Amino acid sequence: MLTERHLEIFVALAEEEHFGAAAQRVGITQPPLSQGLRRLEALVGVRLFDRERGVSLTEEGALLLPHARRALAALSELRETGAREQADGRRLRLGLAPEVPAPLAAEVAAAPVRAGERARIGMVTASTATLLGDVAAGRIDIAVIRHPSVLHGLSAGRVILLPTWVLAPAGLQGSGDTMPLRLPVAVRPRAEAPAAHDLFIDTLASRGRRTETVVVSDERAGLALVAAGQAVLVTADHSLMASGVERRTATDPPLPLRLRVAWNPRRPGAKENAGTAQLLEDALARKVAP
Repeated sequence: MLTERHLEIFVALAEEEHFGAAAQRVGITQPPLSQGLRRLEALVGVRLFDRERGVSLTEEGALLLPHARRALAALSELRETGAREQADGRRLRLGLAPEVPAPLAAEVAAAPVRAGERARIGMVTASTATLLGDVAAGRIDIAVIRHPSVLHGLSAGRVILLPTWVLAPAGLQGSGDTMPLRLPVAVRPRAEAPAAHDLFIDTLASRGRRTETVVVSDERAGLALVAAGQAVLVTADHSLMASGVERRTATDPPLPLRLRVAWNPRRPGAKENAGTAQLLEDALARKVAP
């Protein structure tokens, strides 16, 4: 197996052109240096040095030298980056479902640092289905997902219910009804969170009337349909508003945004992630629906 030590021996000998000087440079004696060189030549399958007149690179050795230097430089940079990250605290990769309002997402991401954790925060927004896969694979550490969801062995905290509002075209007939059913409801694609999507639709259907839906890519697209008088939208984002749109309280039936914080109990750092997940959960709970 090719190792960093093999490359160090090769580069030192290429630059020093002397076995004794190269051995001293890499901190070993001459016999193990010669042995390391022979192993390297066996691994690459070519002779790297001409030893008949001093020590000089062969044509194949000259071709390898710039690659070996770049590889050693990259390894050194990687170690320095790791040392800096360790000094700055652990790297915490968070994922949030797009239904989490932006101000609340910021509060959630800041919660570990405000609680005194030494962490470098990275955050991505993706569908619940994508987040679950990323947590399982270790690409992110903790995710705020929609509930209900099939966890497939992941751990998750308690269900947090966030209040929502119905956005409807202003002046729509039947304004006393929180959910005017003559218009379709703008929803995100079912594949993003199948179980949560079905629960939402079933809750609307509990009124005893069929509810039509229109699929939108995000809440901004849903808001545009509302402003155009073509749909209504249920959102947890209190700041989402536009001209020609009115906000109604979504209470009959209750339509809270159901969220949970999930992590992988089988990944390294699971115990630490569980503690951090509690901080995120507490940040969400402060906005809990009454």
